[in-house]
Amino acid sequence: MAAAGPAAVATAQPAPEMIQPRVQRPSDGGVEKALAAIREEGLTGRQLRMARRIAQKHGLDPASDFEAVYLLRLKGVDPFQRENALDLMVSQSATARPQHETTARDTPLAEKPQLPQTRRDDTRNLPATDNRSPAERRAQEIMAIQKDMARRRTRRLRMLFARLATFVLLPTLIAGWYFFSIATPMYASKSEFLILKAETGGGGMGGLLSGTQFATNQDAIAVQSYLTSKDAMLRLDADEGFKPHFSQPDLDPLRRLGADATTEDMFKLYKKYVQIGYDPTEGVIRMEVAAADPQVAASFSTALIGYAEERVDNLSARKRENAVKDAQLGLDEAEQARRVAQEKLVRLQQDSAVLDPRARIASLQARIETVETQLQEKNLQLQALMDNARPNLARVEGVEADIRRLAALKAQINAEMTAESEGAGSLAETAVQIQLAEADLATRDMMLAAALERLDQARRDADSQARYLTTSVYPLAAQDPSYPRAFENTLLTFLIFSGIYLLISLTASILREQVSN
Repeated sequence: MAAAGPAAVATAQPAPEMIQPRVQRPSDGGVEKALAAIREEGLTGRQLRMARRIAQKHGLDPASDFEAVYLLRLKGVDPFQRENALDLMVSQSATARPQHETTARDTPLAEKPQLPQTRRDDTRNLPATDNRSPAERRAQEIMAIQKDMARRRTRRLRMLFARLATFVLLPTLIAGWYFFSIATPMYASKSEFLILKAETGGGGMGGLLSGTQFATNQDAIAVQSYLTSKDAMLRLDADEGFKPHFSQPDLDPLRRLGADATTEDMFKLYKKYVQIGYDPTEGVIRMEVAAADPQVAASFSTALIGYAEERVDNLSARKRENAVKDAQLGLDEAEQARRVAQEKLVRLQQDSAVLDPRARIASLQARIETVETQLQEKNLQLQALMDNARPNLARVEGVEADIRRLAALKAQINAEMTAESEGAGSLAETAVQIQLAEADLATRDMMLAAALERLDQARRDADSQARYLTTSVYPLAAQDPSYPRAFENTLLTFLIFSGIYLLISLTASILREQVSN
């Protein structure tokens, strides 16, 4: 019996759990009505499965999920309460039991042997010291997780505040301290001026645009470029002492020029404190000059306006001078050519034997016409005499002699017109030369008139191209400093460093995520 005891214990099979019998359905149909009401509640599949597991945990054997809900409610257990749902989530280590322990506990007393049992060294047979329910243990674990998350969140917030203080707040405080305490106050002198074109009486589009800013747009841009150039800076330094003013030891280090400052360093400072803008819609050039002394700022601004006025006067002077000069040269050439043509005509008239060859030729041509008329009459008279059967020979011979004399006279007159005289050409050639000389003189007269008109037009264009600089707002000495704008500059510094920090943080987060993946 002693040997059989342990073997009996080792081979003993666990008794099945005591399962309550199913609920008897009364004949009045009350259970069916309750199940129908539960179906109408619209419970989800997850809730029904949870109700079946809770019913099995309580030792019930429902035939369906709805019957499990019904049996639990009859027993006074709400299957959808949070505590009952947490009871199901018990760890496997807490719920799993050794087979020998289950056998020992689940074996009925009548079947257990009455022999003394050997004590095992397994510590799992010891009684549990933690009497908490699984719900309490799970709540404690959740609390520990929440505390750990809170510690991590606090640590991350501290690191975030430390980084913000180092990379954003500290530079902002340094910038604010500089702008409010260290920076030298600068006084700004503002002025406005515009460039006007001379009024002309010309018509067309030129007359319509002559008084608007579109007519001087290029001139205004040229003046703006000149005032922001090194040429204007060097001239201002030579006339008003730009570099010595910004080299004073009273200025803060960021605004002060060093003793060995180059022209490039001075030009950077010049572009910073001389701001010039052009408004094309109004045609106004606005200038702002800042300096450590208000009187110096006003004198700088006045000098720059004077430079701009000189540049405006010189913008179109060369063009106007060249146009007038070219027109005057053309007029001189036209006058010289006309003089030469006139002298040639006079010389031809003096060299010819006849004062007026064309009149002489006209008179000779008239005589020729008269001779030809008489010659025709004599020919008709001769034909009339010859028509007689017995013409009078004396009369015929007389008429023929007249015809011969008239023909000889005509030939003599023609020879007089075409024959060359001593020291000169023929009368006809002289007349032709004089006619060509007169035509040349007429052409030179027309060219002279055109040159005169061109000169007059060039002078009018030169007057219309003249530019005038008009100062609408004169520079005055300021009473209050305009720079630095401490609050605005400090806020701008904060925004700049915040943006840089945000950009770097996002880039680092993206890179970290890419590397981890």
